[in-house]
Amino acid sequence: MNFRIIQSKTNYLSATSLFRRLEHRQLATQVAAQPKRNNNGQNIVLVDGVRTPFLTSGTSYSNLMPHELARHSLLSLLQKSRLDKELIDYIVYGSVIQEVKTSNIAREAALSAGFSDKTPAHTVTMACISSNAAITTGMGLIATNTYDVIVAGGVEFMSDVPIRHSRKMRALMLKANKAKSLGQRLSLLSTFRPGFLAPELPAVAEFSSGETMGHSADRLASAFNVTRREQDDYALRSHTLAKQAQEKGYFTDLVPFKVQGVDKVVDKDNGIRVSTPESLAKLRPAFVKPYGTITAANASFLSDGASACLVMTEEKAKELGLKPKAFLRDFLYVSQDPVNQLLLGPAYGIPKLLKKVGLGLKDIDTWEIHEAFAGQIVANLKALDSEWFCKTYLGLNEKVGTPDLSKWNNWGGSLSIGHPFAATGVRLCMHTANRLVREDGKFGVVAACAAGGQGVAMLIERYPGANAD
Repeated sequence: MNFRIIQSKTNYLSATSLFRRLEHRQLATQVAAQPKRNNNGQNIVLVDGVRTPFLTSGTSYSNLMPHELARHSLLSLLQKSRLDKELIDYIVYGSVIQEVKTSNIAREAALSAGFSDKTPAHTVTMACISSNAAITTGMGLIATNTYDVIVAGGVEFMSDVPIRHSRKMRALMLKANKAKSLGQRLSLLSTFRPGFLAPELPAVAEFSSGETMGHSADRLASAFNVTRREQDDYALRSHTLAKQAQEKGYFTDLVPFKVQGVDKVVDKDNGIRVSTPESLAKLRPAFVKPYGTITAANASFLSDGASACLVMTEEKAKELGLKPKAFLRDFLYVSQDPVNQLLLGPAYGIPKLLKKVGLGLKDIDTWEIHEAFAGQIVANLKALDSEWFCKTYLGLNEKVGTPDLSKWNNWGGSLSIGHPFAATGVRLCMHTANRLVREDGKFGVVAACAAGGQGVAMLIERYPGANAD
């Protein structure tokens, strides 16, 4: 694999033109106040976690509803951990593109899974880091001694997204519903125009700017001089490593799913495809045409899937006879300009986290970083290795440097495994915990970007005697 360009120095002139406009906002782009540490002296642990196979949208899950995917992950988590439902104090679930009928999908999934109606549940949304937000919400509930045992997870279902009538059509239908006479209804009908029937389709775009994430990724790649070849090489790496991990049986967080109406049991992620550099080079740009570098192959694809994990204090785990996989040591969230720095969450979050916990790049044994686009990943790597960027936007005295790529996303990532928006965070944490065991490491970092120009960084520590099952 050719990674010489990834590790080369950034051409700062191109990036300067993009970021110079933002210098007056430098302080605003720094990380918000750091979260409080757990002052009750308790270790918070990740006991275990599961996920459904991540599938490309429109395939075997297409006739389900999102809460059914979530229900499967909840039941599978209980089965794997052998924990009684009644011991769960609280459920937090993430979701981004929400089904209107099940807006609080955490509650609906819990009820459909047979949890007690006395078990509270709420839904969070923070784009691609929604299940990270669910996990850290659970950590907060534990740290404040509010609850002991938390289930956190996320679900995304892109096979059936809400498609709305146009605003004019919605207004007409609401007025018609209030009409009391035939005359009033006919009067309203006379205002109807064929253009009212044009639907409003959801888009992976920023509300504040109207720009699609793919277009923003293309601009970011250009700003950091990320070439098409670099992106294709990285995408090929992701798929190759994911295929190897899949064949070796490393995805022990994945639980098979017998979907009603589907003949075969769904037992693996179906988006992993190892191609060739020549085949990837033939693909046309997907967003900025004809000169863009983001293609269907070096971008993550629309996916369906759900995940869930069990979080509690170490003391509670021992009391219940459970063997944790990892300590959830620390976390923080970052937020920056959603126009020109939309996908730079890891570049902002990683240095802040390492400073907070007193560690350096060389102390980290596994990196699990969300791959929205190959160009986004390489741009973040170049930002971390850019003295100009680190001094100007992170307020550091020197560059952070490049993480050891031999420890970076060694089982593939969102580009290959799939990216159900709100389910990815749990996968990142579980792959970190399991990789620390298999690779005999101590500390792992999880980081991700998210829509709105936000991001997360988390520190996970291997639990003594943990296994990767």
